[in-house]
Amino acid sequence: MGHGKAKRGIPSKSENFNEWYPFIVEAAELVDKRYPIKGMDVWRPYGWKTMKLIDSLTHAEMERTGHEEVNFPLLIPEVLLEKENALVARLKRAREEGVDPDDLRDEDEEGGFKKEVYWVKHAGENELDIPMFLRPTSETAMYTMFPLWIRSHKDLPLKVYQMVNTFRYETKQTRSFIRVREIHFFEAHTAHADEEDASNQIKQDLEIVDKIMHDLCLPIIKAKRPLWDTFPGAWYTIGIDAVMPNGRTLQVASCHHYQDQWAKAFDLKYENKEAKQSYCHQTTYGMSERLLGAVVGMHGDENGLIMPPAVAPFQVVICPMIRKNAEVDTVAVAHELAGTLRSRGLRVKVDDRDIHPGQKYYDWEIKGVPLRLDIGPRDIAQGTAFAARRTGGKEPLAMDSIVDECYRVLGEISDELRSRASQHMGDVVQPLPEFEHQDGEWVMNGEVKDGHIYELAFDGTDAHAEAIERTTGFAFLGDATEPYEEPRPCHMTGELTVRRVLLAKTY
Repeated sequence: MGHGKAKRGIPSKSENFNEWYPFIVEAAELVDKRYPIKGMDVWRPYGWKTMKLIDSLTHAEMERTGHEEVNFPLLIPEVLLEKENALVARLKRAREEGVDPDDLRDEDEEGGFKKEVYWVKHAGENELDIPMFLRPTSETAMYTMFPLWIRSHKDLPLKVYQMVNTFRYETKQTRSFIRVREIHFFEAHTAHADEEDASNQIKQDLEIVDKIMHDLCLPIIKAKRPLWDTFPGAWYTIGIDAVMPNGRTLQVASCHHYQDQWAKAFDLKYENKEAKQSYCHQTTYGMSERLLGAVVGMHGDENGLIMPPAVAPFQVVICPMIRKNAEVDTVAVAHELAGTLRSRGLRVKVDDRDIHPGQKYYDWEIKGVPLRLDIGPRDIAQGTAFAARRTGGKEPLAMDSIVDECYRVLGEISDELRSRASQHMGDVVQPLPEFEHQDGEWVMNGEVKDGHIYELAFDGTDAHAEAIERTTGFAFLGDATEPYEEPRPCHMTGELTVRRVLLAKTY
């Protein structure tokens, strides 16, 4: 199991990722895209199990950090969307005019998710007095309840989360897990006494991201989004991007610091220690099924998926060699071994189908099971199981220490996936070619190529940023959360700065 020539009509990942990806998500039985609504796939058991295992990593982190799970209704009344739109429009105007948002009044302008929501306007044959919509995310739903739950500083911080389906009318080309209209979504919402406490929550969120991405074996870019790409209503947004094989970035998570802007819109106050009313400061942290899309895209190879052991539905598949009139019952031995491995916490599948071994190997290779154990009469006689790693490499494992051996090999497979992904990231991120100002125009001395992400020291103006985007065809991801260690000359002004800005083509 490992690298090799693509088989049985699998498109080449290296030559045509855009064909390989949709083929693999169906061939590996993650989803079925034939449901008669575009962008709403059916999760098949293998895909849903993988997603639930990813969710379990998130649940564990939420439990560790004192978040409590909630479940809010799917439907939200139109009046709350209007409140959100007014807030977003006011904040947008404040940014454009360089004034305090509190100095502006709400006006009837479009903002937020208004163009993306699905409406419910009838119940049976009756037209609803108040139209409702399917949640695109849950700020408005939650924040209408928070003032009922928070009265005093003793009620803070409030830290809740939910895992639900959200709905957005996606008009671009849909792609499983990456761009869909019904989204499997995680969202954590917190309320704090002040800006400092909320900022500490953002730091904790980024630590949670690091832990989860370590288990998924995914290197990521964390960047503070530019103002024009900040989440509607947020003070600032930090986007978390995975890098796909074609060099495009895929935002898999984000954190938003709202300061007290939403609290003022929803009258979310508390009595502080001085017995005075103060507005809460709020944050959100969201992730989606794009995490699975990143796992598929980053780790798969020419022969199918490679599942990180932490989220593989089956970490080990056991294939007994079935021969007629054999003296040894290899199937019974395989099931006994599976019971031993399961008792020590491993997820195991016994493939005792009476078919050609090559067909079994192909099936589990395309599904990306990290470790395959072959058991034949000779292996049993020698007290071993023959192990094949999905990342490449084969070796016999001693049966008398098989559990420890399986854990060792799975750990090495995880390390190998991290190493490959980190090397890919290192190859993809490149310094941006120099710019010069000639005859009133900015000119780039060199060229940029698809498949790369570019970094630069930047402390210039919006006009400089626009010139860079126009010249390169790449978009600003934002300021990396890890700046340069030493000041460098700004790419456009020459002024020294530690700001490390990233440019990419995105999904």
